[in-house]
Amino acid sequence: MLAPLRGLFDPADHPNLLVGLAKADDAAVYRLNDQQAIITTTDFFPPVVDDPYDFGAIAAANAMSDVYAMGGEVLFAINLVAFPDNLIGGSNILQEVLRGGAEKVAEAGGVIAGGHSVNDKEPKYGLAVTGIIHPDLV
Repeated sequence: MLAPLRGLFDPADHPNLLVGLAKADDAAVYRLNDQQAIITTTDFFPPVVDDPYDFGAIAAANAMSDVYAMGGEVLFAINLVAFPDNLIGGSNILQEVLRGGAEKVAEAGGVIAGGHSVNDKEPKYGLAVTGIIHPDLV
C-alpha cells in the first residue's frame, strides 16, 4: 500500500530516518541525536474478542509490539478510535476499550497522551505508539 510513496522520497536525503519507506517495516525510526532515536508506529483494527476491555488491551499490546520488535521502550501512545454513535453514548463499551488500552500501555511504562476519534459504522480501535532506542541498536 505504501509502495507508491517510495518514489517520492529519496532515503539519502533523510539520513536521520533510520527505518522508513526504504524498508518494509511496521515502524519508523528517526535519529534525534547520537544517543537517541524515536520509534513510531500505529495499528488499529476491528474487535477481535467480545470483551471490550480485552479488545483494548490486545490492541495496545499489538501496537506496542512494533516498538519492542525494534528493541525499543514505549514512551507514550495516542488512541485511535472509530466507533458508531450508538456505542458511544450511554454505553460503557468505549470506556472499557480505552481502559484496557490505557492499562496495557501503563503496564509497559508508557502513558496515553491523547487521541482522536471519528464516527464509523464499524468499531475500530488502536494506538499510535512512540518509543525510544539508542540509534546504534537499530
